[in-house]
Amino acid sequence: MLRSVSDLDDIQYYGKKVLVRVDFNVTIDNGSVTEDYRIRSAIPTIEYLVKRGAKVILASHLGRPKYRDHNNTLAPVAVRLKEILNRKVDFINDCIGTEVYTKIEKMSFGSILLLENLRYYSEEQNNDPEFCKSISSLADIYVNDAFSTSHRKHASTYGAVKNFDIRLSGFSLKKEIEYLSMIRYNPRKPFTLVVGGSKIKDKIGALENLLPKADKLLVGGGAAYTFLKAKGFKIGNSLFDEEHYDWVKKALTSFGEKILLPVDHIVSSEENSFSTVTGDIPDGMCGFDIGNETARIYSSEIGGNGFGTVFWNGPMGMFEMGQFANGTMNVAKSMALAFWRGAMTLVGGGDTIVALKKSGVSENEVTHLSTGGGATLRFLAGDKMPGIEALEQAN
Repeated sequence: MLRSVSDLDDIQYYGKKVLVRVDFNVTIDNGSVTEDYRIRSAIPTIEYLVKRGAKVILASHLGRPKYRDHNNTLAPVAVRLKEILNRKVDFINDCIGTEVYTKIEKMSFGSILLLENLRYYSEEQNNDPEFCKSISSLADIYVNDAFSTSHRKHASTYGAVKNFDIRLSGFSLKKEIEYLSMIRYNPRKPFTLVVGGSKIKDKIGALENLLPKADKLLVGGGAAYTFLKAKGFKIGNSLFDEEHYDWVKKALTSFGEKILLPVDHIVSSEENSFSTVTGDIPDGMCGFDIGNETARIYSSEIGGNGFGTVFWNGPMGMFEMGQFANGTMNVAKSMALAFWRGAMTLVGGGDTIVALKKSGVSENEVTHLSTGGGATLRFLAGDKMPGIEALEQAN
């Protein structure tokens, strides 16, 4: 049974040291946080614990550092967190050791301490037993509010968790599980899947689980060209996933009537020169975005779904460049339209969050914006989630 922070009596938090595993793996540019959605997602849990007099100890990773370097410090995150909360947030440049223990002991009730990047220690990702003990010795109660890292068997999400008698989910993690479970088990009909991005392999598990339930699958991005080749179209120099070509052919055989593919494309031989083609993509050309007619068809399918469920993961093209952003922007705006018409709209994390922001669609114009990228797809595939299992093993 998964218990949430709200399942504990308020008095049980007062004066207790609570270790909250958050995911503050955010974009930082020139020492400042540029995208803070994951930080803001953790605020309800942090505020809840602070108001109940807990010593709130926040632990996170940032990037994939191979050594301790200033480019991956969480210090800028502490600054941004302080601005959002409008309260003091202490920061310490380590996550284990005597200095950290001493700092925690001196914390006042209802205060917040952000630890330095967990991945400065390779033992975090290796789930090292001694590192697990060091992490778990920091606190009395453990809270996981980092859904986006819960698919990993790391020390702070798995190994250390088992050393706590009280293990709880934060509000963000609980919300992720509730919404994604609706898609995984019983999506409201009609159910539309919108899949883009460049990698097919990351999405195969989720598609195998969801395609039988779906009414439509709209495919864009680099993933679309392998589907198109399997349908007999020429794709020029566009991205082609030979390794998973057989899987794509089987998917088209089993669910072809549900799968919509681009009918036109924005192509280029050089990124600063582009044109639109319909049907086959000429040799020497590469597809970088869905064309206007495909954008119209997809937008109609998404925006016209005012009763059911729409799940979107992955951009329709290389949206970071203006000339290849139209397809993704249209999908984002159509998701908002579907939401306002009454559909349940869920957006996968990663690049899709960035795309949504670039389109001008606000977080309040979708039903749920997932903090997870790989974790979201793994959950929808029905894969084991070690970080969640560790919480369920309590009691």
